Amino acid sequence: MKKSIEITPNLEPVFGTRDENLRLLEDSLKVRIDLRSDALYIEGEPESVARVERIFADYEALRKVGVTLQNGELNGMLKLVVADPAITLRSLVESGKQRSNGVRRMVQPRSINQRQYLEAIEHSDMVFGIGPAGTGKTYLAVAMAVAALAAKKVSRLVLVRPAVEAGERLGFLPGTLQEKVDPYLRPLYDALYDLLEPNRVDKMLESNVIEVAPLAFMRGRTLNDAFIIMDEAQNTTSEQMKMFLTRMGNNSKAVITGDITQIDLPNPRKSGLLEALEVLKGVEGVRFCHFENEDVVRHLLVQRVVRAYDSFQRAQRELPLEIPGTLPPEQTHPPERAIKASAQPQ
Repeated sequence: MKKSIEITPNLEPVFGTRDENLRLLEDSLKVRIDLRSDALYIEGEPESVARVERIFADYEALRKVGVTLQNGELNGMLKLVVADPAITLRSLVESGKQRSNGVRRMVQPRSINQRQYLEAIEHSDMVFGIGPAGTGKTYLAVAMAVAALAAKKVSRLVLVRPAVEAGERLGFLPGTLQEKVDPYLRPLYDALYDLLEPNRVDKMLESNVIEVAPLAFMRGRTLNDAFIIMDEAQNTTSEQMKMFLTRMGNNSKAVITGDITQIDLPNPRKSGLLEALEVLKGVEGVRFCHFENEDVVRHLLVQRVVRAYDSFQRAQRELPLEIPGTLPPEQTHPPERAIKASAQPQ
C-alpha cells in the first residue's frame, strides 16, 4: 500500500534532527518513507501505513490546540507509539497533561520502562526505580510527587538522600547542619526548581510542605499523608533501608530510587537496596521497575558513555586473575630459543 502526505511547514518538526524520527518510523513499522519536496510517500503494509498517517494527523491536531513538542520529547513519545499499537500521540499528551497538574512542564515518559514506572507510581504505594544514571528515576518521581501535592492527594513531600560521602566529617564543614548536608541533596532541589516556579518552591520549603533532608532525619518519625522519595538508595545500609521503609503512615506513598552499579559503601554487598530486592520480592503492594541504558534521556552521549563503561567493566571481569609474584600465563613457558641462549657460556 502506498500513501502520500502533503508537506507543510507545520509538519516538518515531525521529521526530527537529520530525519531521525522518519528513520525511527521506517525501522519500527517496516515502512518506506520517501521524502520529496512536495510530499511524503509512505509504502508498506496497510496497517503500518495507517499508523504513520495517524501520527502525522495527531501531531497536526495537537499543534492546532497549542501543544508544542520539542524534538527530544517527540522522539521519546514516538518510540512509545511505534512499540504499542494501542498508544497514540494524542493519548500520550492527554495522559501527560493529567499527570502534570500543577507542574510547569509536561511530565511525559520517553521510553516503555519510564511509562511502566509512572503507572506503577500511580497504582502502587511503594515503588523501587532501579537503573543507571540519566534514566529519569528521580526526576519523574519528584514530578509525580509534585503533581500529587497539587491535586491534594497528599499534604506534603518528603525527599531524602543518604549523605554517605559526609559520614562522620559533617562536623568539620562550615555552616549549620542543614547547610552541611545541602550539597548532597542538590539533585532533589534541582528537580523541584525545574518543575515549579522558584518562589513557589521557596515558600513550600519555608512552610515545610516540602522537606528535603538527609536520611538520618527520618529516624523515629511516622509520615502520614505524605509522598516520600528516597534517592541514591544503593548507599543505604540494611538498617537504614528498613528504617526508611517503615516510616510510611496512613495515606502515604514511597518511591525508592537507586543505581546498584554505583554503590559508595565500604562494603558494596551490604547495600540496603540489594537486600531489599531480595527481601521484598513478591510482597503485595511493592513494585520494582528496572531501567536499561536505552532509557537514558540526557544528552545522547550519556547513553554512549554508559554503554562504553558497561562494556569495559564486563571485559575487566573476564580477564584472568593475576596473583602477585607469579608470571602471566604467556610467560610461564619461555620460548625455546631464549632457553638455549641462556645456556651458552658467557
